[in-house]
Amino acid sequence: MSTPNILIFMVDQLNGTLFPDGPAQWLHAPNLKALAERSTRFRNCYTASPLCAPGRASFMSGQLPSATGVYDNAAEFASSIPTYAHHLRRAGYYTCLSGKMHFVGPDQLHGFEERLTTDIYPPDFGWTPDYRKPGERIDWWYHNMGSVTGSGVAEISNQMEFDDEVAFHATQKIYDLARGKDDRPWCLTVSFTHPHDPYVTRKKYWDLYEDCDHLMPEVGDLGYDNQDAHSQRIFDANDWRSFDITETDIRRSRRAYFANISYLDDKIGDVMEALRSTRQDEDTIILFVSDHGDMLGERGLWFKMSFFEGSARVPMMISAPSMAPGLITDPVSNIDVCPTLCDLAGVSMEEVMPWTAGESLVRLGQGETRESPVAMEYAAEASYAPMVSLRQGRYKLNLCALDPDQLFDLEADPHERRNLADDPEHAEAYGALKSMAAERWDLERYDADVRQSQARRWVVYEALREGGYFPWDYQPLQKASERYMRNHMDLNVVEEKARFPRDD
Repeated sequence: MSTPNILIFMVDQLNGTLFPDGPAQWLHAPNLKALAERSTRFRNCYTASPLCAPGRASFMSGQLPSATGVYDNAAEFASSIPTYAHHLRRAGYYTCLSGKMHFVGPDQLHGFEERLTTDIYPPDFGWTPDYRKPGERIDWWYHNMGSVTGSGVAEISNQMEFDDEVAFHATQKIYDLARGKDDRPWCLTVSFTHPHDPYVTRKKYWDLYEDCDHLMPEVGDLGYDNQDAHSQRIFDANDWRSFDITETDIRRSRRAYFANISYLDDKIGDVMEALRSTRQDEDTIILFVSDHGDMLGERGLWFKMSFFEGSARVPMMISAPSMAPGLITDPVSNIDVCPTLCDLAGVSMEEVMPWTAGESLVRLGQGETRESPVAMEYAAEASYAPMVSLRQGRYKLNLCALDPDQLFDLEADPHERRNLADDPEHAEAYGALKSMAAERWDLERYDADVRQSQARRWVVYEALREGGYFPWDYQPLQKASERYMRNHMDLNVVEEKARFPRDD
């Protein structure tokens, strides 16, 4: 495979602990399990930031939020920051996106030559948090626990409508790419919004989990007063006092979430079948990843916004000829995706590598190991100051200027119940990670940068909503005059070129 095609599946808010070595055995996900068998699987993969826009900008660029400036879900992703789509397109690839990427700002392409759908979330500055007002809840866009109390069955929803469209357009594009109208290699990113809350699913998927043994969290609600300071801020941001969360609510939410993994599996299966039926599968690298996780009621927490494993750990699998199928346990990050894709495609990132935090994972799929730490950052809603985290080996260190340090031994304590920061037996590991963090971050400067960004965006957003409003939302372009059959075309030529394969 000299110049491979690349197919990327990204999902939203998929808890990586459910992928210890591909999808957990009890999940009904035959297509993802088949992909896992042929893939290099990363058990300990982490998001760069446990929130959609910052996590995705980092995934595409190989840089942390403190470098991209995408601190939250309303921070602009600068057009000047190269993404894997830019690198591949520059090297001669056709690059295309079907689905969500939560780009904020007037640039809604970021290296993609074509987008097949609009986005599901707004691209302007309206969702900007404000560190000047700690504890403020902005009701019209903040998460609340209604996603839990409102869980259950529906045959259509806002999110289903979006993902049905994403899969349809992606499948259609796979067929179109097979027709040979464009001889360039291609990179197609198919990005779904499920299993992101609301926890609502179609009945046929709901029924798969009627007798599921995993409908309750392994660690129940610790109680608000027993939570760490940041977890309490998440509880407050989610308006927990306005809702009475019952065991039934928890079971229904988790059941719907698992069911939506099966829904995604079907959608991914449709795209994969199109790839196989058009005989492009052997020439295509496939990557599966999520932007961040979901706590799913563990410790009483839901959604994301924390560095706990359920929120920060994500599944990742790569099927590529140069990477051996098997399980990798070394910690890695989804910021490693950009340099990995370029490495697999034979595309140099030399010009920007000094400013790229991600590392190629190809060598891990060839039997080598990784010792460098994995970094995470968070500076969005439910935080009052930036938070940072390092995972290296068995340890994870969480830091925030407002809170006591947290150190967890994830091998001995996978549920992160025992903070070891003050434990003399772990002083060496704590000191080493603390020194690494001090070299990497100036938290005072980071805080000042976030505050400046927020203040600027509040001014711009309020100004642009006055008077005539020109939206930044991406409008997919369809040239109806060039579709199907028109009178400037030869019918015989149209029918022949649209058919694939032509020799069967």
